[in-house]
Amino acid sequence: MEKKKTILTLEDENEADYSAISGLCELLIKTGKNYDLSKIRRAYLFARDLHSGQYRKSGEEYISHPIAVAELVAGLELDTDSICAALLHDTLEDCGTRVDLAAINESFGPDVAALVDGLTKLVTIQFEDKEEQHIENLRKMFLAMSKDVRVIFIKLCDRLHNMRTLEAKPDDKRRMTALETMHVYAPLAHRLGMQRIKQQLENLALAYLDPIGYREISDDIERRHDLNKDFLARVREQIHDRLTESGLEFLLSGRVKSVYSIYRKMYEQNKSFEEIYDFYALRVLVNTERECYEVLGIIHDMFKMMPGRFKDYISNPKPNMYKSLHTTVMGRGGIPFEVQIRTHAMHKIAEYGVAAHWKYKSGEESPDDLDNKLAWIAKLIETEDGTRDPDEFMQALKIDIFHDETFVFTPKGDIITLPQGATVIDFAYNIHSEIGNKMVGAKVNGMIVPIDRVLQTGEIVEIITSRSSRGPSRDWLKIVCTGEARTKIRSWFKREKRAENIIIGKAEFDRQVRKIWPQCNEAQRSEAALNVSQRFGFSEPDDMFGAIGYGGISLHKLNPKLTEELERLAKAAGTTTSQPGDQQQSDQKPRRHRSTGGVIIDGVEGCQVKFARCCNPVPGDSIVGFVTQGYGVSIHRIDCKNVRMSMSNPEHQDRWLRAVWDSDPNEKSGRAGAFEAALTITAIDSVRLISDITYALADMRVEVIQLNKNKNGTSEVDVHLNISCRSVEHVNSIISRLRGIRDVNRVVRSGYVD
Repeated sequence: MEKKKTILTLEDENEADYSAISGLCELLIKTGKNYDLSKIRRAYLFARDLHSGQYRKSGEEYISHPIAVAELVAGLELDTDSICAALLHDTLEDCGTRVDLAAINESFGPDVAALVDGLTKLVTIQFEDKEEQHIENLRKMFLAMSKDVRVIFIKLCDRLHNMRTLEAKPDDKRRMTALETMHVYAPLAHRLGMQRIKQQLENLALAYLDPIGYREISDDIERRHDLNKDFLARVREQIHDRLTESGLEFLLSGRVKSVYSIYRKMYEQNKSFEEIYDFYALRVLVNTERECYEVLGIIHDMFKMMPGRFKDYISNPKPNMYKSLHTTVMGRGGIPFEVQIRTHAMHKIAEYGVAAHWKYKSGEESPDDLDNKLAWIAKLIETEDGTRDPDEFMQALKIDIFHDETFVFTPKGDIITLPQGATVIDFAYNIHSEIGNKMVGAKVNGMIVPIDRVLQTGEIVEIITSRSSRGPSRDWLKIVCTGEARTKIRSWFKREKRAENIIIGKAEFDRQVRKIWPQCNEAQRSEAALNVSQRFGFSEPDDMFGAIGYGGISLHKLNPKLTEELERLAKAAGTTTSQPGDQQQSDQKPRRHRSTGGVIIDGVEGCQVKFARCCNPVPGDSIVGFVTQGYGVSIHRIDCKNVRMSMSNPEHQDRWLRAVWDSDPNEKSGRAGAFEAALTITAIDSVRLISDITYALADMRVEVIQLNKNKNGTSEVDVHLNISCRSVEHVNSIISRLRGIRDVNRVVRSGYVD
């Protein structure tokens, strides 16, 4: 049988050794919980001895910081191991030569060791730059958090104490820490529902990031409060008397809006200080949910409600579990104020969020499923697994975790939470990856909408799927908002198009090599590919080429590492990457390779081609190839309007390749007579027009793939045709025959430049 832990008192051991943590111990004892104070005291002594001789920038002994963090963790009523980890959280990072993880594991157990490891920055690994190191530390923290949420509780307490003592650091360090706090830790506290810590972090960070704005708003708050000094007290007394008459048990408190909350509304919503209507607020705590609505009715009976200012977060809670009723009413003298109404249990969650739900392994179970409340962490880790690009990871953080939410509904009434700006594609992939991969359309509130439609709160979204869907489009990566959708789309390309991704990625890699060092030979190129792939963490170059092909590695991340490797190889060869005659060599035509589809393409061997729908090239047209990512090489007519637009874009210039038709493209493509041409016929509208056109085509044994007729605003109509053909000569003969039809004024091929 497990030995029951006992609650110790301060007199049980030598007071002199533990005077520094007397406040912590008293705090723990007051909770009445079953803390193992003996283990906590051992953790304190362990940390004190390791930090001996270390001091903070303020001049205090370093051990004062872990003690302060442990006191904040105790305020969250976490367990014994969390308190121990808070005391030990800096030992591995700052005392690494004197302690290791095994020693902590041996002294305090695997749970404490895992928590301390999750809180320790990566200090022994060499990174390409400081930004990459910072992002990798965030990755490590979130990975540890996905395994044990206590990691982030302790980390937030650590950050809060660091912000409270930030004054001692130099200006540049203060600003950098404040920025990270505002962009990462405060939003993270909000996402976890830990509003008390979130508000403190925001106010402290703002004081360093915009001290003038902080001071101005603080002065405005003080001035406004002085003008209406008795307002809150009078309103509070009125409500207190009325609720007492109703026989309700309640707690009533008042507050003035925080500096950062006002700052954000003023600068993000372009409001003046006078337009902040929830400057004053009262909070009413009652025992039951039913009583919340009873209090709401009383408040609306006493004061005039401001239209559009009521929010019911009880029936529709926020994703961070926040529940409350909010209403803004007009008080005496035309002064608006907000009333928040919630139960005591709701208030605890509003203050401490997920931490209020967390229970130590003592047989107590939360009535809610904590895993569901932390599902977003798993999604973040899934995104983290799908990208090696630090920018992608930070983008996932900023969008998936830290943006405001949009609430939409499935046709069955289930609520789906998405970041603001999310599209129906994001919605589809949020439901399931296969739903997204097979999506062919969507309905919002029963109406067909484009797949790039941005969703709004309250809309009902239905995804239309098809078994015959060819999968997601590469263009979807430019449309989606969430890292989850982006990762799942890339995973599809990575899985379904691996061979083609490698071909495309290698072509991109070789093109970058030619740009940086035109005289690089095959052996040097292979060595560079191997070294660069290893620097990205791949076991072989093909894996890197595949990642480039499906978009897992962007060229702006590839080029710095590739440039360094090529410069090193050039130096070893006694040359440089830039030499006279380079331009001449780079202008030489690369070796031509036969591709599929009856087309010969420069520089890419054995790659699939597709014929662009915008211009429908056929054998005999002057053509050019465009390297796509995930769909091979797209073949366009040289006079296609999209070619001219794309070639003027510097980012696309390197992706255009020389392309010519093979000697017998119909035979080599395996699609004899099956090339497709698009024609537009402009004619005077008549009953016989369509029958005359189809009769002429049938007489020439030309297959009609598609036919549409549209009025063009005059007496004429445009007939759009897609037909099967063999070559440009065949198309020209068809056009000539169609021009001879009565009432036809003009026949042209679609997609050309006028």
